[in-house]
Amino acid sequence: MKFDLIIANGTVATASDVFASDVAIKDGTIVALGRDLGPATRTIDAAGMYVLPGGIDSHVHLAQPSGDGIVMADDFESGTRSALFGGNTMVLPFCLQQKGESLREALKAYHALAEGNCYTDISFHLIVSDPTDAVLGQELPALVADGYTSFKVFMTYEGLRLNDAEILATMDVARRTGALVMVHCENEDAIRYLVGRHEDEGEVRPRAHATTRPIAAEREATHRAMSLAEIVDVPVVIVHVSNGAAIEEIRRAKARGRKVVSETCPQYLMLTADDLGGMDWEGAKFVCSPPPRDAAEQDACWNGIEEGTFDLFSSDHCPFRYDDPAGKLNPKGARSFRHIPNGIPGVETRLPILFSEGVMTGRIDLQRFVALTATNQAKIYGLERKGSIAVGLDADITIWNPETRRTIRHAELHDGSDYSPYEGTEVQGWPVTVILGGTVMVEHGRLIGKKGEGRYRSRALSSITRRHSP
Repeated sequence: MKFDLIIANGTVATASDVFASDVAIKDGTIVALGRDLGPATRTIDAAGMYVLPGGIDSHVHLAQPSGDGIVMADDFESGTRSALFGGNTMVLPFCLQQKGESLREALKAYHALAEGNCYTDISFHLIVSDPTDAVLGQELPALVADGYTSFKVFMTYEGLRLNDAEILATMDVARRTGALVMVHCENEDAIRYLVGRHEDEGEVRPRAHATTRPIAAEREATHRAMSLAEIVDVPVVIVHVSNGAAIEEIRRAKARGRKVVSETCPQYLMLTADDLGGMDWEGAKFVCSPPPRDAAEQDACWNGIEEGTFDLFSSDHCPFRYDDPAGKLNPKGARSFRHIPNGIPGVETRLPILFSEGVMTGRIDLQRFVALTATNQAKIYGLERKGSIAVGLDADITIWNPETRRTIRHAELHDGSDYSPYEGTEVQGWPVTVILGGTVMVEHGRLIGKKGEGRYRSRALSSITRRHSP
């Protein structure tokens, strides 16, 4: 057999092993591992490099409706291009159902935005904001059968949050269909109380975003979300965990045998609430929910990564431009933290930050890096041909130079925002070549692949829900 492509002389890493091997690709699939594999149309020499599965970022927001006059900074073209340059070959954005809208309507519009515009493969989570009888009884079960096998519910944000009864009813659909429920855990009533108190005191600067969303509000909601899942008897994903108290709740639930998946993000390792206190409203750049905490909570999140409580490391890429009337500094947002759009860019820097701060410092090994950023993401979200380097899987591969040293500068990134929250951060290790389905998309840091190479992927049920016996 003459292969289409061989990646030669590299060090291959999976979630379980690190070994020297060549990788042979044919028709978009990995077909052989070993040495002296035979002739190929093209060979890439990866001597001195790590050959890793393409990253899967299962928590990104692209082209999502964000309120009157507010425009998200990334569409599918810019967002997936940025993801690709950061070593990702697949992203899972959220399709938001707005009040009064059917899930089918939302998906039709979202597919139209993505069609032909993607540099990475994509799949969609559903956001359930209006759980009517028709949605829960008909639409959602049918969509799960069609391969939309995960959906998210919010415990915060006016217009998005569900009450406990609605969450239970939505989780019950997951129990019956085998879908996986993701939960944004913050106590909205507590947040509203604190917002009112801050406003009464005249405290409306960006820093107030952090003090109105305290750790206790996240911890309580995390406990409640897992309790609701226990009542219905379904697995649950707790997304973007920011602190040790919430981590302890998750540990206790796991110790009781509950199926809980937990995720954290770069902002909880690299940023603190002090960043929201920048002069001249600069703190608006760092407004996201849950907010960054402090150095002690950064350490707690690192501990959760190192000892295995966290299963996923995602970006929660939710980009807005800063100096823009349709972004962070919209007319209302420039006067009060309440109206600053929640979210920060980060899909391109997720992998380099964890590689540099985790692998290169010795906090985690290469196998744990692969598990958190690719393999677990694929297993948990039903991507059966993704997430590892093995015969029969899609040839989604990144080649990393562990000696590359870079300072993160937004001017050198590829998203649609106008800043990076990690500006000036020095990292070691960067993906230099990115291969999607056997097609070289980025080579030596240059884009050579075409828009539209990325495709929508239907998903199977999660490995967690398949193993779960209600």
